Amino acid sequence: MNLSQFLLILQARRKVILLILAVTVVVTLVVSLVLPKQYKATSSVVLNYKASDPVTGLVVSPQALPGFMPTQVAIINSPSVALAVVDSLKLTQQQAVKDAYEADDHGELDIRNWLAALLLKKLDAVASKESSVIDITYRAEDPQFAALVSNAFAAAYQNVSMQLKLDPTRKASVYFNDQVKVLRDAYEQAQTKLSKYQEEHGITNLDNRTDVENNRLNDLSTQLVMAQGALAEAQSRRRQASGGAAGESPDVNSNALIQNLRANLASSEARFEQAAKRLGTNHPDYQSAKAERDGLRAQLAAATSSISASVGSNATILAKREAEIRAEFEAQKRKVLEMNRTRDELSVLTRELESAQRAYELTTQRFAQTNLEGQSNQSDISLLSAAVPPANPSSPRIFVNLVLSIFVGTILGVMAALGLELTNRRVRSEHDLVEELGLPVLGAITRPVAATRRGRFGFGRSKPV
Repeated sequence: MNLSQFLLILQARRKVILLILAVTVVVTLVVSLVLPKQYKATSSVVLNYKASDPVTGLVVSPQALPGFMPTQVAIINSPSVALAVVDSLKLTQQQAVKDAYEADDHGELDIRNWLAALLLKKLDAVASKESSVIDITYRAEDPQFAALVSNAFAAAYQNVSMQLKLDPTRKASVYFNDQVKVLRDAYEQAQTKLSKYQEEHGITNLDNRTDVENNRLNDLSTQLVMAQGALAEAQSRRRQASGGAAGESPDVNSNALIQNLRANLASSEARFEQAAKRLGTNHPDYQSAKAERDGLRAQLAAATSSISASVGSNATILAKREAEIRAEFEAQKRKVLEMNRTRDELSVLTRELESAQRAYELTTQRFAQTNLEGQSNQSDISLLSAAVPPANPSSPRIFVNLVLSIFVGTILGVMAALGLELTNRRVRSEHDLVEELGLPVLGAITRPVAATRRGRFGFGRSKPV
């Protein structure tokens, strides 16, 4: 089917098309006039919301929360807000509402939930894409009632939203209150444990005491080094002064008695040698010189032995002194190590006390903050504009409905014409004979102009032969 055939069909079926168009327009007009008038009242709210975690207290802007505005719209359309509107307007106490509830097939719903469902059907909440404004629109046959319900939804949304914000804060406040008690007990236990440890170890000022004991340990270490040096030197002198090398010992050689005895011995030996050259062995002078020499030698040996013994005794004394200092040093070393261990344990207990105190103080601060926030009755939602009773109805819109009925009626008429043509196909032009029947067209007889309405336009309809 080409465009020419389509136009010919529309021309032939124009009565059907016009009839359907007229019926559609008339029906639309009648329905628009019969339908009750609906009024729309809109109230606007603006959200100044700052989301905060009730435990950590971190503040997050609404823009950072995905789906924030759709969530607020869902809250407005929730049964909780609708039930709050029903309660605030006291709709369940009106006799007309009770009668409508009894006449309606409400199933197992009570009157409050039945009213809430009816209100939500006529509610429309739209969030702005580029701002934090939400428009709450309610439709009703009474403009006063539409404005009243729209404002009631805005107020109920504020209250419900505030409760949704305060409930987690109050739960967090209860949680922090429990944690404060636990942390306070832990803090008191840590403090008691530290005090008991200090009392058991007699600690008043461990740092000063540690400094004194460390200084004493350093002094003993210095004394031990000096005693070890003196002992080593004394032992070396004792080895030199003992045995056959006692004559070469510096301690023996430097002794005044030894020096005098050696000098006297040298003089006596000189006299003995002279007497031995001049006198015989039995001469009294020889015997006297020999006796004097032997006596001096015995005295020198005895003095050398005595001095060597004194040198060995000094080494023994220094060895005892070194052992005593070493023992004191080891005891002081163990004492300092014990104090270091005590200080480490005390440091651990002190850090535990500080950590418990810090946790207790932070939790107490968060408890005070959440407790204060939980008692706040300030809403983050403000009423931007209240709904007013509309002067003109929002529906039905007669002019718009008529324009739509003309469009729809035309479409239905054309579809009806095409349907009739398909069920009862007729020849409308020479092209139909050639294409559909395959017959040649020899000529066409033109109907007189006066015989058709189209004659008014200056041309007639031809009839193929």
